[in-house]
Amino acid sequence: MRLSEKYGDKPLEELPMLFQRILQNAIRDFYRRSKVRSLWTTLLSSFSGGDDEDESDPLETLAGDVAAHYGETPHGQLEQSQTLAVIEAEIAKLPARQREAFLMRYWEDMDIAETAAAMGCSEGSVKTHCSRATHTLATALKAKGVEL
Repeated sequence: MRLSEKYGDKPLEELPMLFQRILQNAIRDFYRRSKVRSLWTTLLSSFSGGDDEDESDPLETLAGDVAAHYGETPHGQLEQSQTLAVIEAEIAKLPARQREAFLMRYWEDMDIAETAAAMGCSEGSVKTHCSRATHTLATALKAKGVEL
C-alpha cells in the first residue's frame, strides 16, 4: 500500500528497490515498536493489580489498588504512593510535546498515525518525541532509585 500511495508515479524499474526499502523499514519499525512496548508493558505491569483488566490505566491501578498489590501494611502503601508520586512528577517534568506523545502512545494506546494526527505533526516527530521521553523517564527514575 505504501508503495502505491507514495511512489505510484515512479518508473517501473525503480519499484523493486523502493519496495525492498519500504519492507525493510516496516520490519524495523515493527521490531522497534515491539521493543518499546515490551519495555513499558514490563515496567508498568509490575504495578498492575493482576485483575486482567484490559482497559486499566497503570496510574489508576496504582492509586486504586494499593493494598492489594503491596499488602495491607502501611509501609507497603507508603512505598507505592511514593513510587507513584515520583513517576507522575517525572512525567510532568517532560517537555510538553514529549509528554503529549508519550501519554497518547503508551497510556491511550494510540498508534503512531493517530498520535501524529492528534498532535498535528509527522509520524517521525511522534517517534522522536516518544523515544526521547522514554529515555528521559528511564534515566530520571533510575537516578531516583525507582526499580520497576
